[in-house]
Amino acid sequence: MDRALLETLEDGVLTLTMNRPDRLNALNAEMLTDMVDAIGRAAADRAVGVVVLTGAGRGFCAGGDVKAMAERSGRGDSFDERARELRRRMETARLLYEMPKPTIAMLRGPVAGAGLSLALACDLRIAGDTLRLTTAFAKVALSGDFGGSWFLTRLVGPAKARELYLTSPVLGSAESLALGLVNRSVADAALEAETRALALSLARGPRIALGYMKQNLNLAERAGLGELMDAEALRHTRCGETEDHREAAAAFVEKRAPVFKER
Repeated sequence: MDRALLETLEDGVLTLTMNRPDRLNALNAEMLTDMVDAIGRAAADRAVGVVVLTGAGRGFCAGGDVKAMAERSGRGDSFDERARELRRRMETARLLYEMPKPTIAMLRGPVAGAGLSLALACDLRIAGDTLRLTTAFAKVALSGDFGGSWFLTRLVGPAKARELYLTSPVLGSAESLALGLVNRSVADAALEAETRALALSLARGPRIALGYMKQNLNLAERAGLGELMDAEALRHTRCGETEDHREAAAAFVEKRAPVFKER
C-alpha cells in the first residue's frame, strides 16, 4: 500500500508530498500523523535547509476527506474526544509556521479547506496556472480548522478574510497573486523548476540567519515594537558572531559568492 506522505531529501531540500491523488490528496489521519512526525524531524535535522510541501497528481490538497467524514458520521466517539483528536492533527500547521527553517508550498490545481490552511502556514507559496484556491468550509457546513482564519486574516486583512470564508469564492492564480495569497504565479510546466530554484537558493543560504529572520517575522505579528527590537538586537548580534557572517563579509569584499556552513 502506498504511503499517504512521501519524503524526499536532496541538496538540503526536503520535499513532503501528500500522496492520495485519487482523492485530490484529501487529508486523513495517516497523512497528518506522518506530516507532524516529518516536520518535527526536519526541524532538528541539519541536513534539511528548507521544506517544500506539495501534492501528488493534479492537485495540492482538497482539504479534509469529506467522503470519510460521511462514512464515520455515526461513530460513537464523544464530542470531546473528536475535538481533541482534531486539535492534535492541527499541529501540522503550527509546526510548518514555527519551525526554524523556511517552508514553501508548491501549489497546483485544487487548494481548499484545510489544504489551504496548510499552504498559508508555509512561509512562501508558488502557484501554477491551474490553481483553484478556496476556503471551501461554508460549502460543507463547517467553520474552519488548521489555523486558516488566523493565517488568512494576517495575509489579506480582516475584511477580505471574512469575505473569503463566508462566501467561499474560487480564485485562480492571477487573483490569488493580486491578493497576496501566493508569492509567485508561473505556468504549471515551470512550477517544479521555479520552486526548486527558490528552495535551493534558501537551502544554500545563511541558515542560522534565515532561522532567526523567520522568528523575528513571526514575532512581529503579535509583539509590540519594543519587544520585537529587543529580540532583533539579540539575534542580530548572535548572527554577527557566526562563521557564516564572517564568510559573507569576506565574500562581499572579495566579490565572490559566499559558501555557508551553518556555523
